[in-house]
Amino acid sequence: MRKLTRTLLLTALVAAAPAAFAQNTVTVGGQSMFPTRDIVDNAVNSAEHTTLVAAVKSAGLVETLKGKGPFTVFAPTDAAFGKLPPGTVDTLVKPENKATLTRVLTYHVVPGRYDFQALSKEIGKGNGRAELKTASGGKLSFVMNGPQNIRVMDEKGGSASISTYDVYQSNGVINVVDTVLMPR
Repeated sequence: MRKLTRTLLLTALVAAAPAAFAQNTVTVGGQSMFPTRDIVDNAVNSAEHTTLVAAVKSAGLVETLKGKGPFTVFAPTDAAFGKLPPGTVDTLVKPENKATLTRVLTYHVVPGRYDFQALSKEIGKGNGRAELKTASGGKLSFVMNGPQNIRVMDEKGGSASISTYDVYQSNGVINVVDTVLMPR
């Protein structure tokens, strides 16, 4: 009887584990983003980030973004890439433009872990505006846009809204943006 009780208890725990674990995930592009996976392993599953994933592969940044981190990635959706002038993405992924592509992609990466709370705190310290240095050496600016929304501005005067916050990864956090940010 004791063995049967223990077996039933273990079976119940195993069955309940996926539901409990799923509560700690965020859905992006129709797929769960698991906090135990790294940035790349999660991003490849998002139906909304196929262009970003292809660009990361083309630039040779897969191993970097699978690294220890922590990294914060402001991840443009496919729709964000679609806002660029026609032919821009096709031009950027050509081998001869690898350096430019790398600069654009690493401009979306900030060393450290900046979720909504951390970004809000930085904005508060900066009297309503924060600047963070990107992995490419540029700067992104952040301001509150209402009580629950942060706007990101690039060095060329463009801006993006963060549509999904706090997608935690084993090596950082992803914040989904609706516009490709461009370095100077």
